[in-house]
Amino acid sequence: MPVEAIDVPSPFGVTRVNACGPRDAPPLVLLHGGRSNSASWYANAATLARTRRVYAPDTIGDPGRSSTTGRPVRTRQDLLDWLAHVLTTLKIEHADLCGHSFGAWLALVHALQAPHGSIGRLALLDPTQCFAGFAPACLWHTLPGMLRPARGNDAYLHWETAGADLDPDWLALHRLSTTVPTGKIIAGRRPKPSVLHALDVPVLVVLAEHSRVHSIDTVAKRASRTLPHAIVDTLPDVSHHMIPFMRPETLNTKLTEFFTDAA
Repeated sequence: MPVEAIDVPSPFGVTRVNACGPRDAPPLVLLHGGRSNSASWYANAATLARTRRVYAPDTIGDPGRSSTTGRPVRTRQDLLDWLAHVLTTLKIEHADLCGHSFGAWLALVHALQAPHGSIGRLALLDPTQCFAGFAPACLWHTLPGMLRPARGNDAYLHWETAGADLDPDWLALHRLSTTVPTGKIIAGRRPKPSVLHALDVPVLVVLAEHSRVHSIDTVAKRASRTLPHAIVDTLPDVSHHMIPFMRPETLNTKLTEFFTDAA
């Protein structure tokens, strides 16, 4: 699938957006997980772009090709303002969103703040800090990576994926990201249930069966209870980090069916 690299100026710097798919197709925005970049959608973008114009930005402050040459991103609202500015500059007035991990939090909170009618459908892949907090074991295993990034992140990834075989190119990219200076770490904050009750768009929550970052049972129960139009599903035999690419055919089918229903 041919990819067009678009550089979008904003008050926070220049954002690199990778776009693919028919230009006149309905837009679908992909938001990657924290401390990653748009390359994490390598197993999904081409399939989704058959029927959608896919836009995959490198989140500002993360180790991608976006440059933080403007105002520093210091708060959650700064990050949300950045995303809103990018979509406005791209002239995307109505779109579907799909986010993974922290990108799912960003997609969800953006949808909660966006003007009525500007968000069609929302897909959240093993979303963190949306419906449940991090598991204590996850926080414990994250600590070494904060102290010694290169070695600690490898150990954390080995723990979270239970030693699964990972795509070597993705693993090399993940390791490289730990060596790149990044912006301030911004943690998500769970939206209040009353706010989630007001989200009047269809939401697909896809959980990783072997996710170790949170309790997927808790996430499933709270998502079903608080979102008025929720579909909660589980992708088997994958962990949190592996959900976009370990079973791509199954995930892509789920996403394609969900977003095709919108069309």
